[in-house]
Amino acid sequence: MARMARVPSHLPLPSIMPCDLAYLPLDTPLGVFLVAERDGALTGGWFEGQKYFPKISSEAGWRKTGTALLREAQRQLEAYFAGELTRMQIPLAPEGTAFQQQVWRALCEVPCGETTTYAALARAIGRPEAFHPVGAAVGRNPISLFVPCHRALGSNGSLTGYAGGLARKRWLLDHEGRERRLFD
Repeated sequence: MARMARVPSHLPLPSIMPCDLAYLPLDTPLGVFLVAERDGALTGGWFEGQKYFPKISSEAGWRKTGTALLREAQRQLEAYFAGELTRMQIPLAPEGTAFQQQVWRALCEVPCGETTTYAALARAIGRPEAFHPVGAAVGRNPISLFVPCHRALGSNGSLTGYAGGLARKRWLLDHEGRERRLFD
């Protein structure tokens, strides 16, 4: 086995620069929602404390700031919660595998006020037997609300997992179905 060369102690170690990620916490009817962006595209959207909520630190490259893109995300979220906007249009760059990206693109095609199932999403991406992996990809969606994972239901129409919590999922679906309460 080859030995690794040692860096002489008098030489500085190269510094690893953290990635620059701007974020902004926003108040919503469902609690604080954090939006994050990198390089002019939204990379994250999470309810505070939800499953998969990122560890935020300046050492990891996070900086709290209101960039133009994050302010636009705020404007669109406010309009969505006011019932004035049904389709968010903002540059998105969710980070994930090629398969996850396919699933998230398919989710973006589900209109406000409608739902789909994991099986239907699997068919939509040309992988009809992959409904379990599709469900896992939906669950790992890093940009909640903008990539509307709350619109995915179980095959029998039942509410299934939502990283933000089932109460929020129910609220969002009821909000989008303004004419009728979907789940009582």
